[in-house]
Amino acid sequence: MSDPAGRSGAVGEGVASGRASASGRASAPVTVSVLWDVVPDAPLPALDPLAAEALADLRLDQVVDAVLAGRHNGSTGADLRAVFEHPLDRVAAIEYRQAVCRDLERPEVAAVVRDFRAAMATMRRQLDRARASHYRLEGERWFLDAAATYCRAVAALADGLAGTEPRSEGLRRIATAVTAYRSSTAFRGLAQDIDRALDGLRRLRYRLHISGNRIRVGRDRGEPDYGAEILAAFEKFRQAAAKEYRFDVGRGAMMNHVEAAIVERVARLHPDVFATVDEVLAAHADFVEPTIARFDAEVDFYLAYLEHIDRLRTRGLPFAYPSVDPDGKHLRARDLFDLALADRLAPADGRVVTNDVELAGPERIIVVSGPNQGGKTTLARAIGQLHHLAALGLPVPGRDVEVPLVDQIFTHFERQEEVTSLEGKLERDLRRFRTILERSTSRSLVIMNESFSATSAADALFLNRVMLRTMAGRDMLVVCVTFLDELAALGPAVVSMVAEVDRRDPTIRTYRVVRRPADGRAYATALAEKHGLTYEQVRAALLDRENGHR
Repeated sequence: MSDPAGRSGAVGEGVASGRASASGRASAPVTVSVLWDVVPDAPLPALDPLAAEALADLRLDQVVDAVLAGRHNGSTGADLRAVFEHPLDRVAAIEYRQAVCRDLERPEVAAVVRDFRAAMATMRRQLDRARASHYRLEGERWFLDAAATYCRAVAALADGLAGTEPRSEGLRRIATAVTAYRSSTAFRGLAQDIDRALDGLRRLRYRLHISGNRIRVGRDRGEPDYGAEILAAFEKFRQAAAKEYRFDVGRGAMMNHVEAAIVERVARLHPDVFATVDEVLAAHADFVEPTIARFDAEVDFYLAYLEHIDRLRTRGLPFAYPSVDPDGKHLRARDLFDLALADRLAPADGRVVTNDVELAGPERIIVVSGPNQGGKTTLARAIGQLHHLAALGLPVPGRDVEVPLVDQIFTHFERQEEVTSLEGKLERDLRRFRTILERSTSRSLVIMNESFSATSAADALFLNRVMLRTMAGRDMLVVCVTFLDELAALGPAVVSMVAEVDRRDPTIRTYRVVRRPADGRAYATALAEKHGLTYEQVRAALLDRENGHR
């Protein structure tokens, strides 16, 4: 039996080549997609190592893991991950996805699409049972059931999309394609053939004679059904409504050898019925149309993400469709937050702090300073996530969002020194920055987190200044998390943001990061005092211990 599981036209593939349809004629190439306004002519490339490191530094890999957790996409799971990992580079493509996503946020549209995907999942399970069966005839029946499920799914999708009138170009294209396919000779022939084969099986009647451990299978010769007569005879003894003991055996369990032997003998008694089944299977061995398979796989990109953020929306966290500027540098986001952190805090009902960011006019660089553990790196990650998710055409954390379209996000995060490497940490930092400068353009975003911390404060200040001035000269966007407050005063291209502490107790972090001049206060003394670690406290403790031993 061939594999009709809908693997052609998977996410990330280009225009699928034509193939023979059920009618024997070549079908048209697959050109309808809800992910691409213009279907690419090549698969998505392997993830660039620098891009992979950026995804990990920004914890976007954790976001994708959470979005796709527990979802079964047949052979397309890895392809969906690739779509999440590769941002778009055209505003028209981004807006195409945004429109589809907005459509799927309409409950009536979402219900139609989810019902379709549930039916397709049932079809895949039935095909799995067909492949797993040890008995040919059982496998063929599962195959027929799968094809029938597919036909019902296509018909329901066509009717459902027609009734909900999608507003997005992507879903309108799908609606048109599915309606045309449903009316095609190929689909109508498939549906009629499957009905004919199943109807023949449903009409089968046979007789079993069981004697000891022998079972004889014979033709049904119209023997009377004595069930009604027996019920009528005992009706006079009825005192109350009888309890119902019947149950549906169903088709969940696999056929055993006795059942298989019975079916084989039934097939010998009715060769014409089973010949029809064989004929239908041969004609429709690959019954899933590539456009249908592609839609089934691709639309889960949106459904998975929307279901994920809906869990956060219920906790009051905002999401917005950003305005994406292909040429400008203006960045604005209200109530921005780290999506990975929010997802981690959600099970414990932890509080998620939001922040506002903005770059306008000549501003290109955000320097984030303030006390340790105050939310500086979290804000930097949130800004990186914002740009990546916006370029995927998805709702982003925050409200009132406008972002520039960046061509790549580079990260330079502090890393532990590798014991096995002969290269020093500072040298590795410099090499990485050289690579970033070689690969970046004026449309790139660079996120620096405590860069050059392996050297002295003076040298770190010098190197950071060189890097920031170089990137500012290239008109790049930069977020720099640092303990060097002097970097916040490099010129009009730089915006200073500071992590705040509680005004009454400076040891308490608010995780609010506000736009204001850096003040050079790390609040280390207050934190040391809270834990009894100031010089005076440690000295007094040592003296007390010494006196106690005398």
